[in-house]
Amino acid sequence: MAQASEVAPVVAGSKPPRSLGSLYRSMELDTRLLGMLIALIVMWIGFDRLSGGLFLTSPNLWNLSVQSSAVAVMATGMVLIIVSRNIDLSVGSILGLTGYTMAMVQAVWIPTTLHLGWEQPYTFLVALVVGITLGALIGGFQGVIIAYIGVPSFIVTLGGLLVWRGLVFEIQQGQTISPIDKTFTIIGGGLPDGALGEVSWIVAALLCVGIVFMMWSSRRRSRTYGFPVRPLWSAILISVVGCAGVLAAVWVVTEGYAWPPLLAHKYAIEHHVAEPAGGLQIPVGLAVPVLILLVVALVMTLIATRRRFGRYVFAIGGNPEAAELAGINTRRTILGTYVIMGILCAISGAIQTARLGSGVTSLGTSDELSVIAAAVIGGTSFTGGIGTIPGAILGAVVMQTLRSGMLTLKVDSPIQDLVVGSVLVAAVAVNTVIGRRAK
Repeated sequence: MAQASEVAPVVAGSKPPRSLGSLYRSMELDTRLLGMLIALIVMWIGFDRLSGGLFLTSPNLWNLSVQSSAVAVMATGMVLIIVSRNIDLSVGSILGLTGYTMAMVQAVWIPTTLHLGWEQPYTFLVALVVGITLGALIGGFQGVIIAYIGVPSFIVTLGGLLVWRGLVFEIQQGQTISPIDKTFTIIGGGLPDGALGEVSWIVAALLCVGIVFMMWSSRRRSRTYGFPVRPLWSAILISVVGCAGVLAAVWVVTEGYAWPPLLAHKYAIEHHVAEPAGGLQIPVGLAVPVLILLVVALVMTLIATRRRFGRYVFAIGGNPEAAELAGINTRRTILGTYVIMGILCAISGAIQTARLGSGVTSLGTSDELSVIAAAVIGGTSFTGGIGTIPGAILGAVVMQTLRSGMLTLKVDSPIQDLVVGSVLVAAVAVNTVIGRRAK
């Protein structure tokens, strides 16, 4: 006689217990982003242990954020390029040309060629306008050849990689251009009288408000259009964790990282500030490149997810023929992605030129590999139609963490390249497997 199976009694009107898997799915988290975030935390802890506590220090994390910013800015544009089933191999050369041109504007053309003098109030602004305009024109030029003439993007941008790098050497016969306008150097992470300490907390408050608003707006839209709504407890938990992460990051670069004592002493003398017994403590705060990255990330996220242009890019990447039959101007959209990419390269060029304090011909060399790797590690698919801006930024941080961690451990450069290349191949393999399972 078969034994009756033991079944747990169910009380009328009660809900059955939910499994961890169902709770996780109800939170509607991006699995790839969560996986990368966990991997990043593991790498940080691992490098800190192996380096004897040198990695997870406020100065090193501050430098890591600055080093990641320039690549992350360009990676946000590379997402749109790859999503539309194209590629841009010339981003490093465009960065080098625009950065070198901005240095020429400040150190040669305005003071010497035009005889307008050094350190003019408008010098840094003119340099930025010239550099960003040049980047947009170069991106537009390549976009026209790709979109309207039909030359493959790989060939066009490979040619651009060589042409724009060659122009860098031809402008001033390969000489290093300096000095750079002092106001312009702030873009690279300069410390303007300690003001970034207060600004950092203001930015943190705005980011926390933005996180809460994003959660509330997402729930409202889902309810309006009849989509599944994330549970209230899940939205609250994600908001709390996100705000805690923002506040912790700002605390590290303000309360945990102050100006060097000699620099603070010099500031106190110049500004007639009384120094306490323990010395003047001026918080470093968020670096200017990080603030620029936050603005770029916000704008690019709005373009990719809230504007018609972004929806067109993803539609083209998903199915170019269907997008064209639906009435989307695919040529103009692809042209737009390259114009945006050129502008972002110029912004990154400004950051790196300001950080170095001079214009050098080697600026941006091999950055195209780092940018593409950041986008791919961030979940952008080479088959098109899949990619996120936050994922690309996180991918840039992962790439720079690998480089910075191995430098801290004094790993040889060839071994660094081996590790980074292996991580890139592994990331593409994971994306391919995930894509196949999704289909």
